[in-house]
Amino acid sequence: MKKFIDTWEENDTKTKQAFTELLDHLNSLDNITLEFNGRPNVSYSLRPRHTNQQDRSLFAMVDIIDDDPANRWLSVCFYNEMITDPEEAGDLIPQGLLGEDGYCFDLYEYDPAQIDYLKDRLTQAHKNAAG
Repeated sequence: MKKFIDTWEENDTKTKQAFTELLDHLNSLDNITLEFNGRPNVSYSLRPRHTNQQDRSLFAMVDIIDDDPANRWLSVCFYNEMITDPEEAGDLIPQGLLGEDGYCFDLYEYDPAQIDYLKDRLTQAHKNAAG
């Protein structure tokens, strides 16, 4: 993951900054492991897991959509019952997260308020994943 981030050239949308802020937030949470799966020209997927999780291999998915490497964007997804979405900012995707219903939040450019909202959702999902 470090090699990928180091070679990612930032552009005007600042999605690299958005991703690294979300990554830093995840790294600040206790009892967490991170898995990074790369599929160049498709997506790069960061998958956080709470060490106490029993039924699922992750509690969120932070995808870097790589269909146009010069203009990457983020899709951050959660299982339906693991978060709330009080601002109704996410899209409910039936069977959209590893075959289960989930909420996805697409980020096409850096937005501090949206980053904060996503950090709150990550914290909520992390807490709910603990059991």
